[in-house]
Amino acid sequence: MISVSEQLNQFGWNEWFDAKAQEIIWAGHRVARVVAVDREQLLVIDESGEYRAKLAGRFLYTTERPSDFPCVGDWVSIQYSGSDDFGIIHDVVPRKSFLRRKAAGDTIEYQMIAANIDVALIVQSCQFDFNVNRLERYLVMVRNGQVDPVVLLTKTDLISPETLQELIDEIKNAGITTEVIALSNITGEGVNNVRDILQSGKTYSLLGSSGVGKSTLINQLIGRQILETKMVSGTGEGRHTTVRRELILLSNGAMLIDNPGMREFGIMGAEEGMGDSFADIYVLASKCKYRDCSHSNEKGCAVLAAVEEGSLHRAHYQNFIKLRTESEFHDLSYLEKRNKDKAFGRYIKSAKKDLGINRK
Repeated sequence: MISVSEQLNQFGWNEWFDAKAQEIIWAGHRVARVVAVDREQLLVIDESGEYRAKLAGRFLYTTERPSDFPCVGDWVSIQYSGSDDFGIIHDVVPRKSFLRRKAAGDTIEYQMIAANIDVALIVQSCQFDFNVNRLERYLVMVRNGQVDPVVLLTKTDLISPETLQELIDEIKNAGITTEVIALSNITGEGVNNVRDILQSGKTYSLLGSSGVGKSTLINQLIGRQILETKMVSGTGEGRHTTVRRELILLSNGAMLIDNPGMREFGIMGAEEGMGDSFADIYVLASKCKYRDCSHSNEKGCAVLAAVEEGSLHRAHYQNFIKLRTESEFHDLSYLEKRNKDKAFGRYIKSAKKDLGINRK
């Protein structure tokens, strides 16, 4: 049995992690949480404070998938000596929840955003950034990783109360039942509502496009300027400032992770998240004439019937089809890639055996 200090509870450690860690934490090793990742070095925190760390050679060369490497929010097994200025990470404690997306570009692989998140704060600007389809995409990713979402609508000072209500109605009409908090970093209206949902020992992650006010909101919550922000452009749009993911401990004991704005946002492995975000469509699908209905052109399709009669918004339906098709395509490509990687691995082992490389 490993012994973990109760002081780690302030950083989010609980009985769930304690049970998962028993088999991977070696004698003499400690548990720490990843605060930031900067290329090959990591910043971790435990009851003794923050210090730098790097991956053990064995872990570095035996880990096959990029998504299995430590990311911000992960708990890790670490070996540390007081005479050294850094620790050595030997393993990652299983994740209770996660935020991940398809890696940018043509790469068919998962990219980890953060791990062990309790609530994702999805931020959209009320003016130039507002987009319900993109919001649904975020919700699929968040729910697929077993994370609870909350929607933050920022920059309410740039629009009228009537326009704000129209945006909230648009979210509700899309079948989105997630809590929505409207706020302004300029007037301060709504910021206390965000503070009220932040609980000690819980981890929150800010998600959204560049310039929607994430870093400014963090500075508001902290009460001082610790993250760089930039003035908005002449059109009222914000400018990107966050360059790395970092876990910040707030004065009330809550933890907050800021994330760089996402330019590309591909969906993979979204089946569970789709079920939550498009529950209304899945309910209709259960009434379709054919069990394998694709909801595209079949007669007796209850989903298409609802679209035609106007009880299901067409844009909501079209985004469902788009996200499902995208996820299925990437999932198939990912499976093919994994099978090819395994086949290549078997080939290398066979070649080494034929060449006598493994012989003693």
